[in-house]
Amino acid sequence: MLCLQYYQQYVSYTRLKFMSDFINLGLNKKKEKPMSLIIQEIEKENIKTDLPKLNPGDSVKVFVRIKEGAKERTQAFEGVIIKKRGSGAGQTITVRRVFQGVGVERVFPVNSPRIESIKILRNGSVRRAKLYYLRERTGKATRIKEKSTR
Repeated sequence: MLCLQYYQQYVSYTRLKFMSDFINLGLNKKKEKPMSLIIQEIEKENIKTDLPKLNPGDSVKVFVRIKEGAKERTQAFEGVIIKKRGSGAGQTITVRRVFQGVGVERVFPVNSPRIESIKILRNGSVRRAKLYYLRERTGKATRIKEKSTR
């Protein structure tokens, strides 16, 4: 009997709580920015603006700063963009190239401070967003048509 009484009090309390929340919709709330806007403002500082338009199928040369001991040097990685992922500060591209008969893929965070620059060598014309089919192909089968500009 005691449990039933507590249950009824709980139900009536939750109903009152729900009704008060329903009635006071936005009356007692502070005007705060949504979290997504705050994150966007922070990301704006880290987004590079001098990057070219990158698309899957493009042949690119990515210049990356490499730290070896106390020295820092720039290393170039040349290949085809097979995947573009994300947006904002977390955007990445996956670049593939074949080196000594072995396929090498590397993921580059586009807005990373380690990336010095990205140079587009050729604009490729492809009909897919992800070019995973290039992994199975070798030799001349991996060629991509160049995008014609009028």
